Amino acid sequence: MQQIQEKIGIGRRKTAVSSVRLRPGTGKITVNGRKFEEYFATALQRNTILAPFKTCNLSLEKYDLLIRVKGGGLEGQTTATRLGISRALVGEDETRRPDLKTIGYLTRDSRKRERKKYGRAGARKRFQFSKR
Repeated sequence: MQQIQEKIGIGRRKTAVSSVRLRPGTGKITVNGRKFEEYFATALQRNTILAPFKTCNLSLEKYDLLIRVKGGGLEGQTTATRLGISRALVGEDETRRPDLKTIGYLTRDSRKRERKKYGRAGARKRFQFSKR
């Protein structure tokens, strides 16, 4: 029995977590059991996700992508998926690291939402001040 060589990359952004499985194939992309174009509706989101392939001059027809995304909003999921794809590509071939690193595709954006404080309207916003 032949073992399928697949690389897994995990990306995170805010509260979104994306697990990307990169395997040899025909260019089929599935996100949470749905088509890629159906899940990520805008062209900007799709271009952001597939940017690591363009950076490394790779053809998308050589790979199948199985993406599982959880949490956050669509923009956070988009960036998390891009990080997961970048990590999977580097896991497959270490020589791609400098190209992806200089653009910042291997950097995890660690910014999170600041929590709401008690006695305040939001994280930093205060209630309206009244002198009298």
